[in-house]
Formats: sequence, C-alpha cells, structure tokens
Amino acid sequence: MKILLTGATGYIGKRLLPKLLQQNHQVVCCVRDSLRFKTPEGFEDQIEVVQCDLLDQESLENIPKDIDLAFYLVHSMSAGTDYEQKEQISAENFVEYINTTSALRIVYLSGIVNEENLSKHLSSRKKVEQILGSKQVNCLTLRAGIIIGSGSASFEIIRDLVEKLPAMITPRWLNTKCQPITIAEVLHCLMATLHYEIQENENHDIGGPDILSYKQMLLLFAQERGLKRRIWTLPVMTPRLSSYWLYFVTSTTYHLAVALVNSMKIEVVCRNRDWMKAVKSPNITYKEALKRAFNKLENNEILSTWKDAMVIGNFNRKLEPFVQVPAFGCFKDHRTKPVINKEQVIQNIWTIGGKKGWYYGNWMWQIRGFLDKLVGGVGLNRGRAHPNKLFAGDSLDFWRVLLANREAGRLLLYAEMKLPGEAWLEFEIKGHTLHQTATFRPKGILGRLYWYAVLPFHGFIFSGMISRIANS
Repeated sequence: MKILLTGATGYIGKRLLPKLLQQNHQVVCCVRDSLRFKTPEGFEDQIEVVQCDLLDQESLENIPKDIDLAFYLVHSMSAGTDYEQKEQISAENFVEYINTTSALRIVYLSGIVNEENLSKHLSSRKKVEQILGSKQVNCLTLRAGIIIGSGSASFEIIRDLVEKLPAMITPRWLNTKCQPITIAEVLHCLMATLHYEIQENENHDIGGPDILSYKQMLLLFAQERGLKRRIWTLPVMTPRLSSYWLYFVTSTTYHLAVALVNSMKIEVVCRNRDWMKAVKSPNITYKEALKRAFNKLENNEILSTWKDAMVIGNFNRKLEPFVQVPAFGCFKDHRTKPVINKEQVIQNIWTIGGKKGWYYGNWMWQIRGFLDKLVGGVGLNRGRAHPNKLFAGDSLDFWRVLLANREAGRLLLYAEMKLPGEAWLEFEIKGHTLHQTATFRPKGILGRLYWYAVLPFHGFIFSGMISRIANS
C-alpha cells in the first residue's frame, strides 16, 4: 500500500512511520521542512519525502497522485491565538487536493468531542473532522483521549507538576474526568485502519480502560514514583491564573497552556470502546502506561517528543535560511581552545544542556531561563529528548538545533528565547581547535543595548563553557 503520512516529523508521525515501514508499505512523508526529516537506515527504498505546507495550496502539488490512504496527523494548537483559522485552511487545502488523487480514505487522529459545549481547541478538532469528510474521499476519524507515553505532552506536563511541586493549590478543573490512552494503543488503532473498510465517514472514540480525574492522575503518578503529594482545589482560580500556573511550572508555551486549560474543563470520556474491542487493542491501564513510559525514559528509547514540534517555541519557520549564520550587522563572541581528544570534545558538545546543563555558570543559565518565562518565552523547562543524540529540528532548552553533524564536529543552535534580535550559538572543531561562536543580530537600538548589557556575563559564561568542553 502507498500511504501518505502528514506530520511525519511530529510526535505521532515519528512513531507511526517505523510500523508502516516494517509492514513493507511505501510511505510518502509530507513535511514542512525536509532538513528536519531523518530517513531511517535501511528503509530508503520505501520512503519518499515531499516538502509542502498545508497552508500553501500550491505546495501540495508535490504530493504524488497514486496514493492509497492518507494519515492526517497535523494541528496548530501551539501556533498562536489564530490556530483555529490555520487548522481550517489546512484541512480545506488538504481535502481539496486529496480528492484529486487515488486515495480511498483519509485517517484523522482527533480528540474526544462528546460534550455539547466544547473548548476552542476541541471545537477546532471537530470542525477539521467535518471538513475532511466533506468531499468524496471518506474520512475515518479516531477520537483519542489524553495520550500517555514517553515524550507525550500530557505525560511530560503531569511529570513536571508532580516532580516539581510537593504541594499544589489547583483550579477545580482538576476534578474533571478523562479517559487516558497509551501511545501504544493509539498506534495499534491507527495501524488497524489500514485494513478497515468504510462505506462512508465514520468516527470512533479510543481510550484506555480507566476513567480518572486529572487529580487522580497526578496522585497515581506520585504513587508510582514513590512521592508524597498534597493537592487542594480552589473554585476561585480563573482560567487566566490557571494558564499562568501551568505555563510557569511546566514546559508548555503560554498559548498551549491556555488551550489546555480550556480543554481540561471539558470531560473527555469515550461514548464506548467498541472500536478498541473490534481491533483487539491492548487493554493498558493508566498505571501500566506510566511504567512503560518510565521504562522508555530509563533506557533512552524516546522515539519522539512533543517539545520538538516547531510550534513549541518562538521559531515556526524552515531551518534552511538560518543554517547560514549572518556575518554583517552582527555582534560576535568568538573563542577557541586546543583539542587533545576530539572524540571526547564532540561527546561533550553533544551532551550539552538538559539535565547536564551548560558546563559553566548553570545558575546564570537558569536565571536567564526564568526571565525568559516572565516575558512569554520558552524558558529552560523543555530540556532535551535524548542525553547524547541531537538532530536538526530538536529542541534543546531554549535553543533549536539547526545543524548537528557529529562526524564534522559541528553543532549549530538558534535561540528561541525572547530577544530584541536573533541569536546563534555554534560549536565546530577545525583541525585540533574547538571554535565556539555566539552571534547576535540586533533589531534596532534596543537590540544593541541588550548586547552591551549582557556582554560582561557572556565574557564570564562563554569563557568558562569552552574551557570545560575542551578539557573535560
């Protein structure tokens, strides 16, 4: 079968792709930026990569016509306050083009939308479902509960809250019921759609066996981790305060926090689990889901993480124009150190950030991350997906990886923190010398004032950082 996979660099897409390849399907991977896509070794003959933006109708012409089935795994919830309009336009453009191909069906992964009064986010998901099923190609929609798995947004937010806060005064929406589902079950259900025949548009709810409140999910997480936690709910905490609370404690962006808070006031419980039974999906409890997620974390087997989505930050563009670091109109801090053990230095570079930190003055990096959160930035909460692997497009604290060429010993990062300008940080080994370059392209007088204000701190941090990297 020839399958179109949209969102191939997203959390679900990255995990679904290997399963499709293992069943010998030909997969057309639809991505906004081909530099972010890494073809799995040994499957080059089964993959075709096409670069297109669903908001740009003309770019969809890059998608081949001879496809049998299309997975629609994209959304724009973190892209700002106008995400509803973007999602609608994307769906309209997509369905118009798919109807010119040989595709027999569209498979859409949505959220459970059984309440009469839906949040903006869930309402947008339902509207997309209606658009995808509005033409002659039928749409099979799987409406999922909250997804629990290593790297998933729900799991990481719960983890942040429980592990950082011994006691919580929370909004009353923590008593709202939901039906979590493991990522393994989501993938099982998606794969089952390949051989499921439909005559018209269908939708099915998918969720795990447990119906829990968000408070119960937090307490069960704490129990699983051997932590004692106290949670009190208050009826007076407004959605705005709830959003700020979620934003500062977890790795969400503010726009995502607002969308999540509004959705968490709505019950997301399956009408039934008939689809799960029909496709013989594993019946995985919430506690078992947590154990599986932690097992993946402990073994560094995280295939994808929601934080690597390009909309989870302040950088929502293609990587290519930023790989060439500008030379004119920029301030630069360039330092060098001799390299004795090249492999060790590369290892040091590739493990930077996250839990390990930035080698020198970590408390200053943490202050900078906190200040970034205060002005609406991403802060340092995102960390990194893997302790020693980096790929183009990955998030790394408040940086985005633009280029990661381990063989050449070059790592290029772009700053996603709130700045009056643009910033790059580059590490490169040339011969027996490590080059570390911080580049800042200011915007106006404010940008120039910012550079001179932080220059003394840069002298302290960057000097210590390169020394530690080169000599550790």
